[in-house]
Amino acid sequence: MEQDRTMQYMAIAMKYLPEAKQMLDETGLELEPQHIQPLVSLLTKVMDEAYELGKQNALDIE
Repeated sequence: MEQDRTMQYMAIAMKYLPEAKQMLDETGLELEPQHIQPLVSLLTKVMDEAYELGKQNALDIE
């Protein structure tokens, strides 16, 4: 289950990667291919923590 969620996060991160790359290019920062995986990993950690927080909030409401 958690691995499925991680794969979903990866898909979401990859969906927005072109937009992020464009933003970085416009500011003069280059996104090298070898830097993509660590950034996506960081984003998936953030998304997982946000998911867990939302899940806990939903459980607290019940």
